[in-house]
Amino acid sequence: MGVFPGLTATPLQATAYLGGVALFSIAFLVFLNSSISFVVTDLIGQKTGVGDAVGTLGFADELFALVACPLWGLLSDRVGIRAVAVTGYCVVAVSLICLVQSTNVYPQLLLGRLAFSLGAAACSTMVTAALPAMVARPAAKEEDEVLTEQTEADDGNAERASRSDSSEVTITPNMVNASQDSEQDAEEASPKPVLDTTAGISQLAGLVGLFTGLGALIALLLFLPLPAHLRDSGSGSGQSVQVSFYIVAAVAACVAIFVFFGLSGLPGEEGKRVSAIWSAPYDEMTKTGGDGHLHTILTPKPSYVKLVKESLKLGVTDPDIFLGYLGGFVARASSVGISLFIPLFVNSYFLRNGLCTSDPGNPTDIRESCKRAYVLASILTGIAETAALICAPLFGLLGGKWQRWPLFGASVVGLGGYIAFGFLQNPNPSRSGGHWAFIAAILIGISQIGSVVCSLGLLSRGIHRSLPSQESSEGENTPLLPHAERELDRPRLRGSIAGMYSMAGGGGILLLTKLGGALFDSWMPGAPFFLLAIFNAVLIIAIVIVQLVRGMATK
Repeated sequence: MGVFPGLTATPLQATAYLGGVALFSIAFLVFLNSSISFVVTDLIGQKTGVGDAVGTLGFADELFALVACPLWGLLSDRVGIRAVAVTGYCVVAVSLICLVQSTNVYPQLLLGRLAFSLGAAACSTMVTAALPAMVARPAAKEEDEVLTEQTEADDGNAERASRSDSSEVTITPNMVNASQDSEQDAEEASPKPVLDTTAGISQLAGLVGLFTGLGALIALLLFLPLPAHLRDSGSGSGQSVQVSFYIVAAVAACVAIFVFFGLSGLPGEEGKRVSAIWSAPYDEMTKTGGDGHLHTILTPKPSYVKLVKESLKLGVTDPDIFLGYLGGFVARASSVGISLFIPLFVNSYFLRNGLCTSDPGNPTDIRESCKRAYVLASILTGIAETAALICAPLFGLLGGKWQRWPLFGASVVGLGGYIAFGFLQNPNPSRSGGHWAFIAAILIGISQIGSVVCSLGLLSRGIHRSLPSQESSEGENTPLLPHAERELDRPRLRGSIAGMYSMAGGGGILLLTKLGGALFDSWMPGAPFFLLAIFNAVLIIAIVIVQLVRGMATK
């Protein structure tokens, strides 16, 4: 893994992360979102109010995920990333089977959709949580593993309690606390060098963006055509949908098995196990010190409330985590702009101009009687997704060199793209001015993937920062607000931070779908795109303010 600076993950672990967690976390979601209407029409047999039913199911899904994501993140800080990811894919597999057993929309299909949301939330949250685990921690922390809620405990001081090469010493919290003053003095006297892993984190984040895009393509090219292929082989419409879900569920189960073995022994996950949910409130760690002694360290285990508090506080005190949360909000909202509002905009144009007579509340009817609108919407979304796929690794490389500025650039591109699309009078390339729709779609796709990759990179960079040691040596990364007490070891918070990141993204989706949808009906079809432009403008302003504050701090 020498291509990416600072990576500690093995090739198998990196493959399981990219080819398992990242690739399929989006693939199953795209499959269900695109095929749920066929469950309603072909399997349950409901032919009217399909749009309302699908919209309600989607809203319930996002609302449930908004709560589930931070809970999965908190849980992963106790039981480990692998356990949560495997559980998530198992839940996805079971829920896909249960979904096609439904005989009504409410409550059966709704409950199945919520179960899928629970599993998908675990998978998507672990995409964020596992990224920092792939990258080596600063060298200064390799001998400084033990932290209590109030202060860090240096292993070197604990080692003085033993002088036998074969002995194993248990250090209690009282013994750790007794040495805190001398530890802090030693740290201040000789600050340790920090290994910069920014480049490796950002490059890997670029690959994550690439693989999530490939996951969407897998869903579109392999999963979604399954019902049609099965119908061609003689199966009925309902049976073909049912068998398709069984096949995809089997794939989810295989991914769970692959992730179980592939993510074994993930860096930084030592000591995390399922029994930690109900175990004693202490973390136990055995390490070999610099003089060859074995040491068992006991430190107070942070409560779930403490994990939430710290992950929220870091969103205010750390500039990179703050921008990561805000970038995640914009990125997830942008994904809805591409997948939902571009097709809606195109369909509205065809309806207003009498080019389409279909019922806009029935997606399957649009595909049959308004095929031109459906094809054009597919082309525009495909162009946006292709641009995103191509630019994902590029943003990873840029993020490793300039940190926050690539996110700034992505937001500026998005600001222009969304304003341009919102003012479009004609998205049809066969008519005058229609070519601007393609240009705007490309800009939107570039902005969306830039927000995803750069926000993930900044978030991971913030997690790996050794704040106490860097405050004295690196003014550019000093906190936005002063903090009264020392933080928990940030790698211990990676799951909680990932959960908050996913929750921020879910908030962006809910705000855009509800407010953007309402403005679409009451104001103009371009309103959701203007709202997305505002989101990007806020992110631009936030980046500028952070850079100005950092600049003043270094003077």
